[in-house]
Amino acid sequence: MSKLPPPQVPPKLRELLSDYPGYVDRLQEVLDEFAVPKLRLQPFDDALWALESRLDAFVQDAGDELRDAEASGDASAIEKAAVKRRAMSLARSKNGGMRVELMDDLWNYFERNKEAFE
Repeated sequence: MSKLPPPQVPPKLRELLSDYPGYVDRLQEVLDEFAVPKLRLQPFDDALWALESRLDAFVQDAGDELRDAEASGDASAIEKAAVKRRAMSLARSKNGGMRVELMDDLWNYFERNKEAFE
């Protein structure tokens, strides 16, 4: 089977990370892997887990940035890093960006293309 157009980063995640377009691009890279049809028992769940894993890395990186900023004592850097950490945490949260009910576009993608993953 030929390559599919990849699923897009869910709108809520795009919104929450709008100040960090590079991070949205990194999430899209994860989803681009689903453009190649292959056997997947639960492609929607696989995509969610891939997004969660990448978001976990974002939260970790933002936490590291905040710790570094705090160590520097630079109030501006601390505030900037704290805002970023909150944004990443909210995006990763199952009550924020990763709420399943916000994943309709992703679900619909896999439903439309389910034969590519069977």
